[in-house]
Amino acid sequence: MKNISKILKRSALLCLIGTFFLISIDSFAQRHGGGGAHRGNAINRGGGATHTRPATQTRPSSNGGRISRPANSGTKVTRPANANNKATRPAAAAARNNANRNNTNRSNNNIGNRNTNISGNTVNRNRNNVNINVNNSVHVRNNRNTYVRPAPRPYVRPPYVYGGYRYNTFHPYYYHPYRPYYWGPVWHPWGFFVATLAVTAIVVSVESTQYHYDQGVWYTSSSGGYTAVPAPVGGTVNNIPSGAQTVNTGTVNNYYYGGTYYEKDGNNYKVVAPTAGTIVESLPEGGEEVTIGNVKYIKFGETYYQPVQVDGKDKYEVVLVEEDK
Repeated sequence: MKNISKILKRSALLCLIGTFFLISIDSFAQRHGGGGAHRGNAINRGGGATHTRPATQTRPSSNGGRISRPANSGTKVTRPANANNKATRPAAAAARNNANRNNTNRSNNNIGNRNTNISGNTVNRNRNNVNINVNNSVHVRNNRNTYVRPAPRPYVRPPYVYGGYRYNTFHPYYYHPYRPYYWGPVWHPWGFFVATLAVTAIVVSVESTQYHYDQGVWYTSSSGGYTAVPAPVGGTVNNIPSGAQTVNTGTVNNYYYGGTYYEKDGNNYKVVAPTAGTIVESLPEGGEEVTIGNVKYIKFGETYYQPVQVDGKDKYEVVLVEEDK
């Protein structure tokens, strides 16, 4: 019996030692098992209920710890073609860009100076350029007002003679630069083209020729519109602009406006040719400064104006030009 008892005790001791040995190995494996050992095996501690822990879930492959995004074919989204990366504007925009290059160009110069370039019958109204295209604007199929009526009194000064002509004036030559006078936005020099006329324009017939008159400017019909022309001698209108100046010809008073002379004819005003010796304070655009010998005149059509000074003011005198016989 004593032997059996010893054998049982040794067996129990060996079992106890083996149990502790297994527990120690399991604990060591859990602590040093490379990031955590499987704990799915049942562990019976203290004879209690066995708790089974869920197995560690395997995470998806991450390509070195980074989340793999969907594959990209390498192609880029093709945006709609756009020529020069600018939106194509309607043709109307291009038309607007050229609108001021046909009949009226005010982009390049000051509007206050009324700088207007008109294609065809060109009139450059920049005050810095006083020599206007006289080939198209001055000789406009009408020379009835380019001649000069003789002075009503004889000249007391000898004429200036040059190139076979005599240039008669009452006042001595006094040069001052030709600076065209501005009569306002409704006045235009010879050769100026407009597409339409104002409702105030009237029709005047002179020697079977039809003219259009509006606020001191005379027009004739031309292709696509109307062109300003010299006022026809004999043309009669009911009224003239309020800015007309009264000038004395030596016999009667004339009304001078924009280079045109009018005489009172009853209740109307009739266009007349300038009278030699008449003094005016200003000349319009459209004149040409010409040099004859040592003298510079301002020429409108066939009418010459001599720069003079009267009462300390710069003015112009209508010159009587005669052939030196």
